[in-house]
Amino acid sequence: MASPNILLTGSSRGIGAATFDALNAAGARTIGHGTQSGIPADFTDPAAPRALWDKALEALDGRIDALVNNAGIFEAAPLDLDHDDWVAAWEKTMRVNLTASAELCRLAIRHWQQRGEGGRIVNIASRAAYRGDSPAHWHYAASKAGMVAMTKSIARGYAREGILAFAICPGFTMTGMAEDYLASRGGDKLLADIPLGRVAGTEEVAILAKFCALEAPPSMTGAVLDVNGASYVR
Repeated sequence: MASPNILLTGSSRGIGAATFDALNAAGARTIGHGTQSGIPADFTDPAAPRALWDKALEALDGRIDALVNNAGIFEAAPLDLDHDDWVAAWEKTMRVNLTASAELCRLAIRHWQQRGEGGRIVNIASRAAYRGDSPAHWHYAASKAGMVAMTKSIARGYAREGILAFAICPGFTMTGMAEDYLASRGGDKLLADIPLGRVAGTEEVAILAKFCALEAPPSMTGAVLDVNGASYVR
């Protein structure tokens, strides 16, 4: 069997970079996307997701077997912002974190339906989807909750066609975004809220992403997997 072809968004750093390495080490042929590596695409541009899909499909000889949506932003939008600025921040986060992922999921599903084959979607969401986030990050939590709901809808809607969908919900992970947030929110207090006593490593999330993209049994479709050191349990 040919090596699986995978499109991975947000592969420049953090969870994405670790996942890129894990997938390739497992024998996958992975096309990354990001500002620093892979195919560039700015998801604030509504045309970017389709352009990225088309370029990745061409680079992978017309076949994509799995999609991993990892790209995302985490930008504060305090309630006392000017109203128009607050709305603009909300809409930017939704477009990058949720709408772009939804577009890519749709393109992937249509691709598999046209080929008469199954495929796998792995959406990197967040603990915030269930627990919420800070008063300055309503939009981030809402975007990740939307990603979880979208994943479940895809799993239920297309399982009979062999199209599987999984979501992964990390808590704090040692990426650039998490480091900035820990520093701004008082790292010691936040760590005290994690029973494990530390944030997750990017390689820990990558293990799950690789598993879902390549190995998870089909009956797991629709699963939402937590990686948060027991800081939020469901």
